[in-house]
Amino acid sequence: MPPTSVAEHRQRVAELVGSMPVLQLPLEECLGLVLAADVIAPLALPPFDNSAMDGYAVRAADLKPDEPVRLVVADDIPAGRTELTPLEPGTVQRIMTGAPVPPGADAVVQVEWTDGGTETVTINRAVQPGQNIRIGGDDVQKGDAVLAAGTVLRPSTLGLASALGLPELPVRRRPRVLVLSTGSELVEPGRPLELGQIYESNGMMLASSVRDAGCVAIQLRFVPDDVEAFHQALKPYLGSVDVIMTSGGVSAGAYEVVKDALADHDVQFTKVAMQPGGPQGSGRYEGVPVLSLPGNPVSAQVSFEVFVRPALMASMGHKQTERRTAQARITTGLTSPAGKTQFRRGLHDPSSGQVVTPVGGPGSHLLSALALSNCLIEVPEDVTELPAGAEVTVRYLQ
Repeated sequence: MPPTSVAEHRQRVAELVGSMPVLQLPLEECLGLVLAADVIAPLALPPFDNSAMDGYAVRAADLKPDEPVRLVVADDIPAGRTELTPLEPGTVQRIMTGAPVPPGADAVVQVEWTDGGTETVTINRAVQPGQNIRIGGDDVQKGDAVLAAGTVLRPSTLGLASALGLPELPVRRRPRVLVLSTGSELVEPGRPLELGQIYESNGMMLASSVRDAGCVAIQLRFVPDDVEAFHQALKPYLGSVDVIMTSGGVSAGAYEVVKDALADHDVQFTKVAMQPGGPQGSGRYEGVPVLSLPGNPVSAQVSFEVFVRPALMASMGHKQTERRTAQARITTGLTSPAGKTQFRRGLHDPSSGQVVTPVGGPGSHLLSALALSNCLIEVPEDVTELPAGAEVTVRYLQ
């Protein structure tokens, strides 16, 4: 059976994960989520004419451009005042920034242009009508479409929603991803190793990647290479997670527990034409989407970047689901296996003439090289050799 292309497997994963449901969530839970419907302003911003300065609300005609004017201070208007006294000719009202402008006033004189009086005040400069007043609706008019569906909610957009009096917004919720690491050889960091054992790293790396994508990760560690133990480990989570992501146990060996456990379920195992990360599994386990990644650390992480992260981003409604890419020239030559898309680790420095330096070799166990990289160098499947200076596509990891 011919290997599956990267594009075909990416499409299968995206269809499996699908879209998350739309929920009305409180603003404090919406940061980084995607708006699922347009937001129409229920009121104007500012909602009323208000002072842009600490100073005095005046009638501009009561002031003289060439000489000081002394006027009676008839009232104080702090921010938050809800009842106002109309401004009578020949008087002023002391006003604070953000406070509503009283009827009859058409300008505000900043306190620095006065002697700061509280019963009477000397105003040393004239102002023009409208000066230092924020007009109601100057920022947003009632009925304006202020935020479009598909907007990623950032602090500024949430601030706007709050200013409009909206306590919650319709968003696609974060996927809940169960991250499962299998392998009887895996040991928790901090414990002593025995011969044949290794510290578990995939679960930490993949769970962190899920969270970095803005999703919820539930990490399930140290499931032994036993089919029944695998099934028992999954049972408590089947009603509460949106995706099950496993690493390891999908190759052609004798103790491939994930493959064995899912053999009778709707999960398909295939070879994808890529390096690293060839063996992949995808399907459903008791109705829950399952994405089974290879066990070698670099293979698992590259598989997450190429297949899983874009699907998770799309499930939340993000328009930009892929990492940023750029064109750069490699500093050393590369070879790649025929018929496979190769993803090599690299260090890209845009400030040095758009060049990228390969880090480490192609081996899927070379985790330190991945940790030192900031991008993946993509070598197309029809290319087997690239000389130094060749132009390549780099996919950022940050």
